[in-house]
Amino acid sequence: MHGIKQVTAVMMLLLAAMPVLAENRIGVVNLREAVFSSDAGSEFGDVIQGELKKEQESIRALEEEAKELQERLKTDGSMMNESERGDLESEFEQKAREYQQRRARFEQAVSQRQQQFLQQSRPAVDAAMEKLLDQHDLDLIIPGEAVIYVKPDLDLTDEMIELLDAQAESGS
Repeated sequence: MHGIKQVTAVMMLLLAAMPVLAENRIGVVNLREAVFSSDAGSEFGDVIQGELKKEQESIRALEEEAKELQERLKTDGSMMNESERGDLESEFEQKAREYQQRRARFEQAVSQRQQQFLQQSRPAVDAAMEKLLDQHDLDLIIPGEAVIYVKPDLDLTDEMIELLDAQAESGS
């Protein structure tokens, strides 16, 4: 009987707290999208794409070589003697391994550069976040990556992009 009274008391407290929870103003911002869609983020994307273009083309060429070897194995493999087929299989496996390793290193390099850019952008993001909190009288901003669905009027990503662009133009 004592347990029922405790559960009832807890339920009453939760029901009393519901209107307070409903009054909280919440906004959602997809930070990664905002940072990389801003003018500075687009410029960063252009720079990194230019810097890594040769490596990306080299990796694509390696992928094509591996595909050609694989195709040759499929079409001509049955007509080759064991030694030739073994050599071709070894060459294909070596190309495929090299492709996977170089692609993984490339993706890691891009990821590291993006992470560095995000860190460099942190002061501007924090300042823009403060402005959003004040402008919309928000209690909480949730990262868009953590949200399954959000009403369009609560998604402040576009406003965040505008604030980041305005900060970059004003030089702050």
